[in-house]
Amino acid sequence: MTEDVATPAAAVTQAMLPGVPPSYPAAVWIGTIDEADVVSGRFRLVGLEGYRRARLLIRSGRSPRGFIELPVVGASVDQSEVRAAVDQLPPAVARRAGGRPPITVVLCTFDRPAYLVPAVGALLELDYPDFEIVVVDNHPASGLVTSTLRSIDDGRIRVLEQPRRGLARARNTGVVAARHDIVAFTDDDVIVDRSWLQGIADGFAAEPHVACVTGIVPAGEITSESQSYFDRRVSWARSCRPEVFSLTSVRRSEPLFPFEVGMFGTGANFAIRRDVVVALGGFDEAFGVGSRVGGGEDIDMFVRVLLAGHQLVYEPAALAWHRHRSDVESLTVQMNDYGRGLGAWITKLAVNPRTLPMVARRVVPALRHLHRVTNPQWQAQSPSPHESMSRIERRAVLDGPLALARARLSGAMSRPLSPARHRRRSARITEPG
Repeated sequence: MTEDVATPAAAVTQAMLPGVPPSYPAAVWIGTIDEADVVSGRFRLVGLEGYRRARLLIRSGRSPRGFIELPVVGASVDQSEVRAAVDQLPPAVARRAGGRPPITVVLCTFDRPAYLVPAVGALLELDYPDFEIVVVDNHPASGLVTSTLRSIDDGRIRVLEQPRRGLARARNTGVVAARHDIVAFTDDDVIVDRSWLQGIADGFAAEPHVACVTGIVPAGEITSESQSYFDRRVSWARSCRPEVFSLTSVRRSEPLFPFEVGMFGTGANFAIRRDVVVALGGFDEAFGVGSRVGGGEDIDMFVRVLLAGHQLVYEPAALAWHRHRSDVESLTVQMNDYGRGLGAWITKLAVNPRTLPMVARRVVPALRHLHRVTNPQWQAQSPSPHESMSRIERRAVLDGPLALARARLSGAMSRPLSPARHRRRSARITEPG
């Protein structure tokens, strides 16, 4: 194809700048491109040196169509192969465009300034008319968050302190401080797309009783074996089709519904109506990274939303890229947190008279699902320490009941934002001086 020199090719950059150079033999270059650029052939992937494969999220405007993955040869990809792969994807799904209500974005962080700066920078670049950013510092004693954000002069940002450890407590702090009716959550290891909040707003407009919207969370970089393992372990980016969940919908092909972990999304990318969170009592303080349990505050809230009779919408146009753990040590901690959180959450469901019968009917498919998700189809660089990750995660599930009991004994409340407590907390939350 002969290019018109007056119309230069669009430079397509990576979803995330890699934390380390791509020395891993199976490193994957990751980015997104619009189908119109693919059809025209006027695109150029930047920074392919050192990568063996390229993964592209194909979009039609803001709507994702799906992922393609192609070999990198000579620091380039074959554009004809890109076009052929795109032709095999399903068409983009038409969406009902919502209004643009004001939104509070809550980002909870714990001493990761190298991650926090680009995460906040992406939020400040959002293409949305009315939003505020609440950064919740879950370790204010270190002073890292305050010093990191001191140079950013933007009236949309507020920094709040939550010295009691635990992601659920930090999220509750953001809910109490939110000035708007919709509260969107993301993490410091995430880079949101510029149209992220537009996708969130469209999700709330999809049906009349939507209380929660989740979005797609693809890997933003794969430059290590740990990231490659985790990429296959999670299901946050396996579907590019929007979906509405509620207890009134019949889902015979999904025997675990509504208790299948990963079905609805993840805490790195979701939004919820503030009045619904308060009515449900807030996030359970026993759960979340940094707590005794270690994880699970997101799926616990998603299921509580559904059990309360609300609708939950998965809207992949709400796109956020995730930086997976890059080394064995941090991945091991994360797998322990996942397993312990799952075990504690199952225990919470089992001791609740309402949910116990629902859980009991799903024991057999739940065991099959646990075995399947903790054994991802993944090609190890042999010998690999990652071969033990499945055992680590399953063993941690057994630690969940005791972790939950210890959290409750230490004072972690399941409904910390009951109306009376919510009013008292609103009066106490302050910004750092």
